[in-house]
Amino acid sequence: MSTLTQKIIGYDLWHLELPVTSRRDHGIGSVEGVCEVVVVRLTSEDGTQGFGEASPWSVFTGTPEATYAALNRYLRPLVMGARVADRAAIMSRAAYAVAHCTEAKAALETALLDLAGRISAVPVWSLLGGKCRDAIPLSCSIANPDFSQDIDLLARLREDGVRIVKLKTGFKDHAFDIMRLEYLAQNCPELSVRVDYNQGLSIEDAPVQVRDVAQFKPDFIEQPVRAHHYGMMAKLRQMTDVPLLADESVFGPEDMERAAREDICDGVSVKIMKSGGLTRGQTVARIAAAHGLSVYGGDMFEAGLAHLAGTHMIAATPEITLGCEFYQASYFLAEDILEQPFEVNRGEVVVPDGPGLGARPDLSKLDHFAVSKAVAA
Repeated sequence: MSTLTQKIIGYDLWHLELPVTSRRDHGIGSVEGVCEVVVVRLTSEDGTQGFGEASPWSVFTGTPEATYAALNRYLRPLVMGARVADRAAIMSRAAYAVAHCTEAKAALETALLDLAGRISAVPVWSLLGGKCRDAIPLSCSIANPDFSQDIDLLARLREDGVRIVKLKTGFKDHAFDIMRLEYLAQNCPELSVRVDYNQGLSIEDAPVQVRDVAQFKPDFIEQPVRAHHYGMMAKLRQMTDVPLLADESVFGPEDMERAAREDICDGVSVKIMKSGGLTRGQTVARIAAAHGLSVYGGDMFEAGLAHLAGTHMIAATPEITLGCEFYQASYFLAEDILEQPFEVNRGEVVVPDGPGLGARPDLSKLDHFAVSKAVAA
């Protein structure tokens, strides 16, 4: 029964703690030791499996415990016994079955798409409208509070052909941010530099500090102040010629409509973990582009499975033109969960052409890193 009309009969979960190689500070919070993700596996009547990853962060989208509960208790009943072909109906019901929990919904849609793609023997990007690009420029974030370690990372990135870096700012003092920008300007002139505050500035400090950073002419400055400070975002946008990007201020299409209406940004970072799935991520990008705004492919603290989902979404969304930041599997995790390495070639993420996501997680790794799981016998 290799058709999309077959039912989903299996639904399994793993909550993972994945060791990381260094500390990373991102404006409003830090990650050190491990990052936590939740993996869902769907199984159809013919035994085909589809996988998805939720990548929450407590200070941004939510907690891994909430994500696991959403998938296990509230979303599971919508999926079991449903047809593989009913993805739109499942996701429509999921939107209201539990509030927020956008990462859980992103993982569920990813698994549904992976399952449908494997049954149909087509890539996920073909289910999202078709491919518009074969590779995506990769940006790697510079976020270690010990800058000497990031200098070592920069050497590795340059050797690997990565040509875009995003400096995480606002988690220490302003002098630290300026020092690192000066280092990049003097020692890495070939790199394209972006700046991301992750809401790290107060409304009192933001005008002066953003103006100082703008003198270095980065590609863009991302989310200097808290998500709800739409008025200050609009003011900062008018202060400088450097494009201002919204991240935490824009989760889904609803936020994008307001952000465009209130002129708070020149562009937006689209993340499937914020938007609640790949199709909603595409919708955010299209609304932004319709208003003349640029679009960047962002991510959370992800493993390779979530990277794959974002890669397929960007591959099928021509409006996303500023590259992606799917670097964690290669440059942050001590060990990724995929059977094969997430593919990056000379600074670009390679879009897979295989069925579904084009790769799958290693089940032995899921079991090894699991702190809890709900796997059917």
